[in-house]
Amino acid sequence: MAASTPAAAGDDDGSVTSDTSTQFGGSVVSTVPDRYGFIGGAQYTAEKGGGPPPEVVLRRERKWLSMLKNYDFYMDKQYKKIRERCRKGIPMSVRARAWAHLCGGEMLRIKFNGVYQKCLSQEAEAKAMDDIKKDLHRQFPFHEMFCSEDKPGQRELENVLRAYVVYNPEVGYCQAQGPVAAFLLMHMPAEQAFWCLVSICEKYLANYYLPSMDTVQHDGLMLQALLKRLCTPAYKHLKKVGAEPMFYCTEWFLCAFTRTLPWSSLLRVWDVFLCEGIKVLFKVALVILIGCLGQARARKQCGDLCLTLNVLRSPPQEILEEEYLIAHVNRLNLTEEDFMEEEVKLRRRLKKEKERAEKEKTDASQR
Repeated sequence: MAASTPAAAGDDDGSVTSDTSTQFGGSVVSTVPDRYGFIGGAQYTAEKGGGPPPEVVLRRERKWLSMLKNYDFYMDKQYKKIRERCRKGIPMSVRARAWAHLCGGEMLRIKFNGVYQKCLSQEAEAKAMDDIKKDLHRQFPFHEMFCSEDKPGQRELENVLRAYVVYNPEVGYCQAQGPVAAFLLMHMPAEQAFWCLVSICEKYLANYYLPSMDTVQHDGLMLQALLKRLCTPAYKHLKKVGAEPMFYCTEWFLCAFTRTLPWSSLLRVWDVFLCEGIKVLFKVALVILIGCLGQARARKQCGDLCLTLNVLRSPPQEILEEEYLIAHVNRLNLTEEDFMEEEVKLRRRLKKEKERAEKEKTDASQR
């Protein structure tokens, strides 16, 4: 979508130009960044009305500043109030500070003062650094921080990812860490972004970035089980066309939706994700799955695997819009007990399947 501009002139190559933007091949490249810093691409957000009035925003800012000043007290005694305010949306002016506190990154930064600089002073594994450098230009190339090599974003992103490789060589570098780290850098200084990345990798997305991807596969099966519980027709459709969870949820989970959602929706999801944890990613995935495949007419239009995956990779825009997505995530009828119950059932099922496979292997060797 192009921002409102003066009258535009058409060019022979199919582009449309004006004083403030160019539209080429369906993408907007603007000389005026949107309010999030994008100059084009899928994440570009045209200005639109709506949102809380200024007096509400100011009141929320004051509440958050008070909470952050007494953060330990609120987490220990009034967590529900923090959760409620995260679900309403954290004001932009305090979002970076709030995120750093919510995920524990600020606590790590203070506890391990100087470690980030020490990691930067050490040599990182050569193969990891080659991979990082190849990926730098792929992270949000239409954002003003990352759109060229001479912008600060790419240099800071290389430092943050390099420091993580040194800090945690067992995990090292995974391509999916790039958009997560870049997303954090859009909101906070490099050292703070590094410690938030550490916390996310170790606490929220623990074991997601290991080469085996066993945890991601497990959580994909967990998502499938939850979908069966909430919307059996959508679950049956995915089974019918052979759409395994890893076909559609890998990028959602590994990148924490940074490559999937419109920017305003993504910010709201992360407000809740960093407060409530990984279950929020499950809920977002379920809202998308049900929104795409919950209706019989929608399923008829996705008659095979290819059509189904195309819809899930590019869901209807109305499902991803901030108000729809957050409202449906917040009202999704899933409790902690539901998650635990499905987890127990999944572990039992996987155990039985493993035992059956081992028995078949033993029987085959004895023939």
